[in-house]
Amino acid sequence: MRSNPWALTGILVVAALTYYLGHRSSRFANTTDDFLVARRTVRSRRNAAAISGEYLSAASFLGVAGVVLKEGANGLWYPIGFTGGYLALMLFVAAPLRRSGAYTLPDFLEARLGSLALRRCATLFVVIIGVLYLVPQLQGAGLALNVVLPGTPAWVGAIAVTVLVAGNVLAGGMRAITVVQAFQYWLKLFAIAVPAFVLCAVFVADHRTGPAGEFGKPASPVFTADTTVRIDVEVRLRVGSVTPVWVKGRGSGTETLVVWPKGATEDVARGTQLRFAAGTPVPVVSDAVAAEDDWLAPVSGGAGDLLKTYSLLLATALGTMGLPHVLVRFYTNPDGKAARRTAVHVLLLLGVFYLFPTLLGAMSRLYVPELLVTGQTDAAVLHLPHAILPGLAGDVLTAVLMAGAFAAFLSAASGLVVSVAGVVSTDVFKGRLRENRWSISLVALIPAVLAVVLRPMDLTQSVGIAFALAASTFAPTLLLGIWWRRLTWPGAMAGMLFGGGLVVAALVWRTVDGYSGSEVPWLLEQPALVTVPLAFVITFLVSLATPAGMPADVNGVMLRLHAPDPLGLMRERAVARFGVVDGRARGGKGRHRR
Repeated sequence: MRSNPWALTGILVVAALTYYLGHRSSRFANTTDDFLVARRTVRSRRNAAAISGEYLSAASFLGVAGVVLKEGANGLWYPIGFTGGYLALMLFVAAPLRRSGAYTLPDFLEARLGSLALRRCATLFVVIIGVLYLVPQLQGAGLALNVVLPGTPAWVGAIAVTVLVAGNVLAGGMRAITVVQAFQYWLKLFAIAVPAFVLCAVFVADHRTGPAGEFGKPASPVFTADTTVRIDVEVRLRVGSVTPVWVKGRGSGTETLVVWPKGATEDVARGTQLRFAAGTPVPVVSDAVAAEDDWLAPVSGGAGDLLKTYSLLLATALGTMGLPHVLVRFYTNPDGKAARRTAVHVLLLLGVFYLFPTLLGAMSRLYVPELLVTGQTDAAVLHLPHAILPGLAGDVLTAVLMAGAFAAFLSAASGLVVSVAGVVSTDVFKGRLRENRWSISLVALIPAVLAVVLRPMDLTQSVGIAFALAASTFAPTLLLGIWWRRLTWPGAMAGMLFGGGLVVAALVWRTVDGYSGSEVPWLLEQPALVTVPLAFVITFLVSLATPAGMPADVNGVMLRLHAPDPLGLMRERAVARFGVVDGRARGGKGRHRR
């Protein structure tokens, strides 16, 4: 794909608007309270747009279409789970969490269970989840930039996003990025909805049946013209039928004709160039669905696929309530009622958005099947406009999509940096403004280094493991802590360490297998079906065995979590610990603008 100056312009416009809105809002951020929770004055609608803006990350804007292209109906479970998680959050967690008066998730656990050791343990897992979620955002930025500027190293996009995000968060923390993220939600919705409508209109007006094949046929897609594919990441391909291909190795100047037999599995090295003749069936990466009839059928891979689907749904349904950048948003609402209303609005905003990447993913199966060979299916949304509308029209639509993609990288990364940095500054340091800024720099730097060093994975799978970790650590503690008075801090810590330890072990195992080329079982890809129930059981049993770990003020805390807001029982946590004394010295009242 050639360079696209229109897309580069779109990226620069989004970057400029992000910097302007963040800088303008940062003028009102004078205290640590501003940096952490925006003085708890963000109203429901704006907060819902901001939550949606940071939640619709690279995995949503690019990854959902990519997983639909690769897995078909099975890929629809990702947007369903991403959205459905807010229903559980609204019903069980949002309002009590806000009434706790806490500033961060570890702060809530200490307020509920009275254990500093548990707080330290929670801090560790918040950092791990934040890094796991942030790394794919930065890697996605590198992938997207390489699409519009071929040959650009992947680290360029990752570093550019890191610098811009860190600058905005350093300037004003939560108060600054609230306006930015609310704006970026509407930008992302526009950027994906308009191209989807235009491309569908062209498809219908031309009466096209799909150049690469038709859905529902017991065959794989085919190349509609002579196609040259360059492999940028080592892949393992499955060959559905006899496939002649011209192969040129890395550094080689000559092509060799090779015939891949039906049913073969071929390992293709990075830097290899493959050339297919028109009408050749498309070989697919090993974890993709080849036949179109299987692509349309949900859970067509047997018991393993069924269990993996249940595991994914459990991870996304419960993992949302353990994501630090999501939960910290509910601390910015004025009260519990506003927090619950915010969650309802988020369900609506997410439901509307996810219609469009799903549609674009299905169209990508018809027009850019070559991505099934390279394994870079996350770039489907960015390649699709040129495949349907070559020329200037395709350039402009790609620019709009690229602007939305970079808004996704920036908004998700901003939320993650500010939430994780808030935890680090208040738990590792003393929570003063200066230390908060040091924490922001540190939290931004570590994922940037990992994004450059580690091998990229599919965006949805990378984010999926972060959901599994959140569901296996914080979901049991939050649900039992809010609704079961007999929870103890040893029980909460045991469940957190056990569930989180199993997920981290699965992640390490999967990463090692990925480098060695071994097949990865479903349990390592998505372990939540095992780790989440075990974490609940361990938390429950250890709590029953350690009644002395129950805090003395449990009745008062539970009353405060569940009492209606008009009773006035809600009170904020000890503010001096979080640097408000330092903030008073700097002055400045003000309210967050609606």
